[in-house]
Amino acid sequence: MAKLIFEMSRPGRKAYDLPPCDTEMRDSGSLIPERYRRKKDAELPEVSEPDVIRHFTELSRMNHGVDNGFYPLGSCTMKYNPKVNEDIASLDGFKAVHPYQSDGSAQGCIRILYEMDRMLSEITGMERFSLQPAAGAHGELAGLMIIKAYHVSRGDTGRTKIIVPDSAHGTNPASAVMAGFETVEVKSDERGGVDIEALREAVGPDTAGLMLTNPNTLGLFDENITAIAKTVHDAGGLLYYDGANANAIMGICRPGDMGFDVVHLNLHKTFSTPHGGGGPGSGPVGVKKE
Repeated sequence: MAKLIFEMSRPGRKAYDLPPCDTEMRDSGSLIPERYRRKKDAELPEVSEPDVIRHFTELSRMNHGVDNGFYPLGSCTMKYNPKVNEDIASLDGFKAVHPYQSDGSAQGCIRILYEMDRMLSEITGMERFSLQPAAGAHGELAGLMIIKAYHVSRGDTGRTKIIVPDSAHGTNPASAVMAGFETVEVKSDERGGVDIEALREAVGPDTAGLMLTNPNTLGLFDENITAIAKTVHDAGGLLYYDGANANAIMGICRPGDMGFDVVHLNLHKTFSTPHGGGGPGSGPVGVKKE
């Protein structure tokens, strides 16, 4: 068991000393309202720079990841990111952008966001994408709220149930409950896909939609996807695509062509945004025109 960095701390030990300031200094406390200021100094560890490097390097060696060994489920979070893509995602021009800066000073980023919307729409077969969700689970919740708003806008307020297969990603039923739906589980068939007969028995006038990952968590592409889509649509529900394993089908087929109405993608899974401790990156949501 590695020591905590606080256990390595010694009073007065420093990583480095800053040179004396040769410009006029301003009390930073005057910039921060008093209610947000600390009453006492933060209890941070006092360690040398070599100790810091050795400590976190040692911790990194305790983790198994895609950079030091085989990692299954490579169509999900644990895939390999080309290092050049991580460098591009970390460019200062992106990292320094602030949400409240003027539109005129952020035109490059705004253009990238627009082009991203168009590219994701083309890749998935959707009409438009929102890039606002900050994570996959956030995207799930947003997508489910879109489904709810769709039914409410049509005066169809009795659709209170979301169907999820027994192989669903664990966040699916949780997100459905957070969005105010009741979840209904359907079993898998002998081939690992959704059992069509069980689905036909589960759908009804209270069905808001079905959440599905394809390929699913078992790594299997559901060969009955068009029949699944027809069953849900005939019952008046919408088909929701959880993009957890979308990396496996990029450039091969599109969720929109399978019959999905709402899609969320995890950019740290399907694309190569840096993995923030395993995720998340962001969870953009796409929808069909209807």
